Amino acid sequence: MIASMYAVYHGPDGLRSIATRAHRMATVLAAGLCEGGVGVVHGELFDTVLAEVPGTAAEVVAKARELGVNLRLVDENHVGIACDETTTREHLSQVWQAFGVTVSDVDGLDADTADGIPPALRRTSEFLTHPVFHQHRSETALLRYLRALSDKDVALDRSMIPLGSCTMKLNATTEMEAVTWPEFSGLHPFAPAGDAEGLLSIVTDLEQWLAEITGYDAVSLQPNAGSQGEFAGLLAIRAYHRSQGHGERDVCLIPASAHGTNAASAVMAGMRVVVVKCDDQGNIDMDHLRATVAEHSDDLAAIMITYPSTHGVYEDTVGEVCGLVHDAGGQVYVDGANLNALIGLAQYGKFGSDVSHLNLHKTFCIPHGGGGPGVGPIGVRSHLAPFLPNHPLQPAAGPETGVGPISAAPWGSASILPISWAYVRMMGADGLRRATLTAVAAANYVARRLDEYFPVLYVGEGGFVAHECILDLRGITKATGVTVDDVAKRLADYGLHAPTMSFPVAGTLMVEPTESEDLAELDRFCDAMIAIRREIDRVGSGEWPVDDNPLRNAPHTAACLTEQEWKHPYTRHEAVFPAGVNAPKIWPPVRRIDGAKGDRNLVCSCPPMEAYQS
Repeated sequence: MIASMYAVYHGPDGLRSIATRAHRMATVLAAGLCEGGVGVVHGELFDTVLAEVPGTAAEVVAKARELGVNLRLVDENHVGIACDETTTREHLSQVWQAFGVTVSDVDGLDADTADGIPPALRRTSEFLTHPVFHQHRSETALLRYLRALSDKDVALDRSMIPLGSCTMKLNATTEMEAVTWPEFSGLHPFAPAGDAEGLLSIVTDLEQWLAEITGYDAVSLQPNAGSQGEFAGLLAIRAYHRSQGHGERDVCLIPASAHGTNAASAVMAGMRVVVVKCDDQGNIDMDHLRATVAEHSDDLAAIMITYPSTHGVYEDTVGEVCGLVHDAGGQVYVDGANLNALIGLAQYGKFGSDVSHLNLHKTFCIPHGGGGPGVGPIGVRSHLAPFLPNHPLQPAAGPETGVGPISAAPWGSASILPISWAYVRMMGADGLRRATLTAVAAANYVARRLDEYFPVLYVGEGGFVAHECILDLRGITKATGVTVDDVAKRLADYGLHAPTMSFPVAGTLMVEPTESEDLAELDRFCDAMIAIRREIDRVGSGEWPVDDNPLRNAPHTAACLTEQEWKHPYTRHEAVFPAGVNAPKIWPPVRRIDGAKGDRNLVCSCPPMEAYQS
């Protein structure tokens, strides 16, 4: 979002001007170094200069640091200097001084120095040709454009976001504020540790707190996403088996209900995936697990399970599962996607798990709408700690025996860690436990209220769910023709965001209300779902045709409301104000699109193959 709006505001002319200025600074810097007798490795460059100073690179970097400039120590003979749009002539003078160079006439040097980009590499084609990149050149114009975009979205400021398996909880302003401070946002990922003591103290605190919360012995914050955390955890398992002389252990057991990234991560880590069946209640089929473990007792590396399960229940066999795998020489990976149902109640590292990834962008309040940013740290027990991620450019970022870097930066997306730090610090142990209990209570409240209208597919002991529930619409669809898509789109007319559709079971809705929603919002959602069920009954009774009713035609836009002719068997009021004219209202910007058709009929905007012919 930030990067896109940067392009919207500056447009192609502004971006070209910024790039030209950065390049000019680098070119003049290189010319000054050459004039002072310092070797420059590349005659053609854009924004980065590589200077050759045999045997004295460390001294140059140290001198620059004394002058307030951080340079890159490439090796004992080379120093890297990067310029950007914030670089000034004063900065160039400080760098020259660090190299022992004096430039008396910068204006003359600038005038006499040619650009360093060869003609063959200069771009001549147009870019950012869409009108949006040419319209918003003032702060107020950009502000209004952003507001217009936000009005087309359904966010937490207008509705609960009950997306199952997503944990779309409140991202409090107090937690978010610190990431705007330049002390965090302006810190380079490879800044010297001595310049990042504040952020590194946050890293240390979070590693300790997350270890205490999960019951693990060590934590790495380097992975940038849950999927990266999975990969890192499985690499740790592979490295552990190799260290024990058991490199042949490469089979990863994954339940049929697992998230798709589990299998993908296992394959990336060099493992063979073997699927374990689930029973009719959605739990791991223990008989099939026992048989599969016995079959692979010689090559079993790990099992990946989610707890609470992907089906939204606390499986009471989790301890037995861990024991079976450990007895066969394997390791247990527990996916931490559903940690919001566990904090303060149980700890992964205490009931048999060896490694887990967590989602700070879910459980610990980093916003992740629109796909990011994310942090997916992993926690491990002590025997796996030597195999956590590390980084070749920062020894403090992981153990010397680690599996290597999982992300480009030593501590991953460190600049957003203050969000999770603030959340844990403000909540404390009691607050985190209360949040878990509230999230579980909210999910069970929704499940009990709606079970009569939309059967809850999976429940645990006593008929309870964990922090989310799956509403089964398959029988309704078979009886009436109303689909899960119809219900999800109709919720927009009621001013609500839809739950997760058809995951992990096709034809269902998975609802996760989180602890952020009060009783009034839970009731608003439940009341809307119950009202929708009554609308479904009108379709089922034949009062409304299956292909022309407020569910099949949802969502309804303001434009369709103003159509001169209204040919539907329901009223305009029923279409756009099903909850009443005084209820919170969202006007969807577009009608329903045929997503499946779009997925199956991709339109490629790439150049034709002929364009690549020489």
